[in-house]
Amino acid sequence: MTNLKTENRVVWVDWMRVAACFMVLLVHSTEPFYLGGEGALILTKADAFWASFFDSVVRACVPLFIVASSYLQFPLHYSAGEFFRRRAVRVLIPFLLWSAVYALAWGDPVENFKNLVFNFNYAAGHLWFVYMLIGVYLLMPLLSPWAERVGKRELQVYLAICAFTTLIPIIRDWYSGGFESFEVIYGVSGLPRQALTPFWGEAGWNAYGTFYYLSGFVGYLLLGLYIRRFVGELSWGKSLAIAIPCYLVGFTVSFGGFLYRVFAMCDGVFPVEGLVEKAMWWETTWCNDTIGVALMTIAWILLFKKIKSSGSFYQKVLLPLSKASYGIYLIHLLILVPVCGAVREWLGIGLDGRLGIWTSPVEIIISTIVGFVATALVAVVLQKIPKIGKYIAG
Repeated sequence: MTNLKTENRVVWVDWMRVAACFMVLLVHSTEPFYLGGEGALILTKADAFWASFFDSVVRACVPLFIVASSYLQFPLHYSAGEFFRRRAVRVLIPFLLWSAVYALAWGDPVENFKNLVFNFNYAAGHLWFVYMLIGVYLLMPLLSPWAERVGKRELQVYLAICAFTTLIPIIRDWYSGGFESFEVIYGVSGLPRQALTPFWGEAGWNAYGTFYYLSGFVGYLLLGLYIRRFVGELSWGKSLAIAIPCYLVGFTVSFGGFLYRVFAMCDGVFPVEGLVEKAMWWETTWCNDTIGVALMTIAWILLFKKIKSSGSFYQKVLLPLSKASYGIYLIHLLILVPVCGAVREWLGIGLDGRLGIWTSPVEIIISTIVGFVATALVAVVLQKIPKIGKYIAG
């Protein structure tokens, strides 16, 4: 008999959400091993390997959240007004609350609150995600009538265009000459941004080139729609036949791209360090709108779709975590940062640490697990507070 608590749930999406939360914490536990000093810092060749390995393995985490939202909500099942009212309660209010918390917790509160008028607090960099998510939500009502009637072939054409756009960051980097011509400009906030080599209609007076409107996270919105509408129940054999090559190719692009850029910059001599724009260049193949991440996203989705388990573990552990997944995302840096610091203090740094060459990977794994468990407990407890829990943890 179907459990009444799960009859309206898509079980594999719940599993995917929780896994994506864990992946996010793994990404952020890895950051201290290539970010530091003036912005970019890798102490040893081993740290370059481990940073690239762990971050590349789970780099599809953010696209998985978008696919989950698309799969469950796109096209809209109710009016645009009702959709935005629900999103305001579950997304916007918790986001505003935790933006204020981070503004008070790190840096100069007065300056932080002033900057919040225009953008997120850069000390809480993970909050960029919510701005992007709101932008995707704003598109959903506009695209929903088309999504209701789009055919498989037509949607495949649009997905193919989106797939091509995932090559553009790599083509742009190659065409512009790599880091030697990596020009960086600084905005009012001091945050650096690459001055892009213009392609296909882009110019100093026009940032909106041919592929602007079908690039970025819109592709993942369409991917979620395609999975729900046109991808049926695949066998394990067929799922693996697609997922394994996609993942291996995607991982190779992401992992190899990072290491190639690091070694191209330092000629194998470590430590390598510099301003944060160096790390930005290293991360080129880690960006969410690149081909490697897109391929790994497809692979993860096909594997999660095979999960049917909705037994006791799902009911008592997975389901509460999935419901609190947004809260986990919002809260986690407040807990993960001190956890990473404590674990590093305990185990030491790099080859001089307690475990030698294994110090860095063990630190990353322990920090992720401890940070995830602690954050999950806090988020679930906060969400269960009567009447106000949904306004705190989503």
